[in-house]
Amino acid sequence: MARAFRAASPLPLPSSRSAAAVTNGGGRGNFPWLTKKSSSKPPAPSGGGQESKGDEPEGAGANAAAAAAGSIEQSPSPSSSSSRKRADALARLRAAFLAAITHRRRRRQLGSCVTGTIFGRRSGRVHVALQTDPRSAPVVLLEMAAYSTSALVREMSSGLVRLALECEKTPLAAGDKRRGLLEEPTWRAYCNGRKCGFAVRRECGADEWRVLGAVEPVSVGAGVLPDDVAGAGAGAAEGDLMYMRARFERVVGSRDSEAFYMMNTDGSGGPELSIYLLRV
Repeated sequence: MARAFRAASPLPLPSSRSAAAVTNGGGRGNFPWLTKKSSSKPPAPSGGGQESKGDEPEGAGANAAAAAAGSIEQSPSPSSSSSRKRADALARLRAAFLAAITHRRRRRQLGSCVTGTIFGRRSGRVHVALQTDPRSAPVVLLEMAAYSTSALVREMSSGLVRLALECEKTPLAAGDKRRGLLEEPTWRAYCNGRKCGFAVRRECGADEWRVLGAVEPVSVGAGVLPDDVAGAGAGAAEGDLMYMRARFERVVGSRDSEAFYMMNTDGSGGPELSIYLLRV
């Protein structure tokens, strides 16, 4: 049957070897239309991975290459990112170190006995500075914005003086820690039960350091500073710069209440001046 079919066909049928040659592209000379079709197609990439990736969609390779190129363009260079991370880590370490030092210094300064200095221009504002020792930085420096030094002197000449400073106890959010009592920024001020404006916490500036440096040799006393120490600035029109310096005993009632009692050198009688800090 096969011999009769071969004899009747106009073209010789390919054998198994010739069929293998056709599939591999070797017998295209006998079939011109196959040669033209293969020349019109782009050449396929060579390699053994063609058969394993045949099941993937046609656009998968192009999309993967585009995504890889986009990620390379968006990602910064390793050197710049590492330097930025190093700078951020150094900044965080420096901030934590300074905060720890400041907190430790404040804890060291809070003792049972402090040096208190009250100073100000005669018709100017009263300043209250509390120090651990005469050479240390003030634990707290308060400025009574609506109370003059001459009014405080008149109160002290008449008898005992009680300065009460109150601040608001604001509610805290979850996880927040309440600041220390001496770190509160604003206070309501009372002198012997009468309201005398408010007080604000200030940082020790150049003028305050000049006054504290001038009275550093004084352990207990009061007086008027000369003009070369007080300075002839805008505050000179408010009169002489007066000061009073003494040792104060510190008594802590709770986290929201502290008291400072002026200690008499002779040890007789009660304190002439007391300062109360309350958070209500």
